[in-house]
Amino acid sequence: GLDHSCGDYAITMDGDGQHPPELIPEMIKLAETGYDVVIAQRMGEETASLKNTTSRLFYRLINTIGDTNIKAGAADFRLLKKPVIEALRNMREYHRLLRGMVAWMGYRTIILPYKQPSRLGGKTKYSVHKMLRLAAHATFSFSLIPLYLGISVGVIFLFLALAEVIYVLSFWISGQQASLAPGWSSLMFVLLIVGGSLMITLGFIGVYVGYIFQEVKRRPIYLIRNMEAENEVSDDRGNLT
Repeated sequence: GLDHSCGDYAITMDGDGQHPPELIPEMIKLAETGYDVVIAQRMGEETASLKNTTSRLFYRLINTIGDTNIKAGAADFRLLKKPVIEALRNMREYHRLLRGMVAWMGYRTIILPYKQPSRLGGKTKYSVHKMLRLAAHATFSFSLIPLYLGISVGVIFLFLALAEVIYVLSFWISGQQASLAPGWSSLMFVLLIVGGSLMITLGFIGVYVGYIFQEVKRRPIYLIRNMEAENEVSDDRGNLT
């Protein structure tokens, strides 16, 4: 729909009645005051407490590990101005989390709170499996931290190897080396060193994969809200006015 939008504004909303169309005039008024994005944010949702809890945990997690701040409770009920629509058209990602992409662009945004009404009928199509898949898309699309976990785990392994060396040395210093199991200390040391080195190597590979991941998405380097050009007119003497 956004690819074929030709107006100055576009509004995305669900058709289950939980996105009240009565808010549209107010969203347009806010857009006319200079905002590029107007996001309707749910307040006081009448949904299951488990869903509310998991939703809050999801937004807290993605805002902690991600590079984009996504407003909690901000659903896909929003108004977008033409520059925002054009920018979205240029972001040809396959796994698309629209609320994250709009937040990533950084256009002037205002939140319009509203109380979510009950569904007109039927049940939500978002099963637990779909919600987990959405969370995975958001995590991997807006955060590179999962790719860097190998470095952190490797460093922990190396510290454990160092602690194991100190532990073994304490037995030798106190003259109690006979109480150590034969071969145990050297085996654990080798396992920790090799494991830590492998995890750090995987972490470095993850860094390179992260750079490749960012490049293949082809997100724009910068976004332009509008351009104003001044016409230069020369007089008979050749002076610019």
